[in-house]
Amino acid sequence: MSAPSESMAINPRRGEVALDVAGARWRLVPRFAALAAAEAELGSLFALIERASAGELRLVELVALFWHCLDPRPETLTRAAFADALAAAGLARLTPAYKALALAILGGSA
Repeated sequence: MSAPSESMAINPRRGEVALDVAGARWRLVPRFAALAAAEAELGSLFALIERASAGELRLVELVALFWHCLDPRPETLTRAAFADALAAAGLARLTPAYKALALAILGGSA
């Protein structure tokens, strides 16, 4: 998996979330365009968060949300490689990043 070349500075006050996977730190940024693209693919983000809170979040949904919020996204990184890295990391490792991203989506940023 292609990793960011620079150290990722994360600003939680702007809703940014750290995702540590495959030996790299990635930044997830819930910008409007990213969330709109995720919603176009997945349907309502509110419904997605409700499903997650009921324990019904699917890995494919998590990958899609993270993919759309990944910033910067290296040109050499494919979604399939990103998905494989997330699957290899396991849901337990991804859950804190998902939770922080969901809270940023629901609460907005400062």
